[in-house]
Amino acid sequence: MTEQPSHRRGSAGALSRGQLTAWRNALFVIFGLSGLGMASWMARVPAVRDVLGASTAEMGWLIFGLSAGSILGLTASGHIVATFGARSTMAAATALGAAGLALTGLVVTLTANFWLAFAGLAILGIGMAVCDVAMNVSGAANERALGRTVMPIYHAFFSFGTMIGAALGGLAELADLPLATHVGSVAVVMAIGAVIAARYAHSEHVIGPGQTAPPPTTWRERLGVWRHSRTLLIGVIVLGMAFAEGSANDWLALAMVDGHGVDNATGAFVFGVFVTAMTVGRIVGVKVLDRYGRVPVLRGSAVLASVGLLIVILVPNAWVAGFGVVLWGLGSALGFPVGMSAAADDPRTAAATVSAVATVGYCAFLVGPPVIGFLGEQVGLLSALLVVLVLVAAAGAVAGAAREPADPR
Repeated sequence: MTEQPSHRRGSAGALSRGQLTAWRNALFVIFGLSGLGMASWMARVPAVRDVLGASTAEMGWLIFGLSAGSILGLTASGHIVATFGARSTMAAATALGAAGLALTGLVVTLTANFWLAFAGLAILGIGMAVCDVAMNVSGAANERALGRTVMPIYHAFFSFGTMIGAALGGLAELADLPLATHVGSVAVVMAIGAVIAARYAHSEHVIGPGQTAPPPTTWRERLGVWRHSRTLLIGVIVLGMAFAEGSANDWLALAMVDGHGVDNATGAFVFGVFVTAMTVGRIVGVKVLDRYGRVPVLRGSAVLASVGLLIVILVPNAWVAGFGVVLWGLGSALGFPVGMSAAADDPRTAAATVSAVATVGYCAFLVGPPVIGFLGEQVGLLSALLVVLVLVAAAGAVAGAAREPADPR
């Protein structure tokens, strides 16, 4: 018999409870660092716009660099994780993303060159997308080995990271800190933290007490998950809810500045309100999911996000719009983690299916920035956000595809 690569060996029975807990905690750190890096960029979007002197439409194309890199990373991520294992992939991909973040900050600060900033964001997108798939695959394996729901908590730590990143971004704005200094420091923390944390993770093929690892998949089998209707429908769920989340990440700070007349620092802090609401939703969501199941929670989330969006778009008062941001954040909280859990239901094809679902979902980040940017140029950013409602409604409509395998209904 041919020996399996080291990242495929073992069973959860060989790991102590302490090792499983350390693995879980390592994933908390990696999810948090990913959120920190992304929010550090997003909170400074208004400042970048000012430095580059870019129009709303041009900013949409700049953000498209991040999205294009993410799609490229996602396309390759399933094969990368299958070849090198989730643990090594998380460390390397986070370091790559950190390099892209630092490069973006450097070129915006020193050269104000649009296309070099675009390239930096593309590198950031590649690294973070590959890490996204790897950490969700590893998280699903750790969740199964622990024998309880954890995935929303992993994503809550991503939100903790975005909260910290948004707060630091607001403080950097108030202190007039150069972008290169701000995001360069964050990039160093990301790279070092991920390499250290990944040492405590274990193979994603460690799947449960007394269970052995499933046989490895071939590249044909990994591509074959695209033929499964359930994969595509879960992708639609993630697409709609990622659009609800991503549109806030990319445009909320700027929409509050241009649409509600607040200053740049306030726009960054309103973005912080959004990610705080998402974090609360993910922490509370564990008990809600255990009680009601994936499908009702997804449908309720779609309604909540829609109501919040409508308040932000239609109500001219900035304080009331802030309440809408809270609802928008709560409604966006569980769509992505629930979709990742559903995609990883089959341990054997988890990496490939998570990669496929994430690729569909990340189309929201690919087409969203330029579409909203173009519409925002024509009708204003607030009105342009109405397009998000269509995809959120679609996510709610196909929520049944995410039903738990053991659900008898």
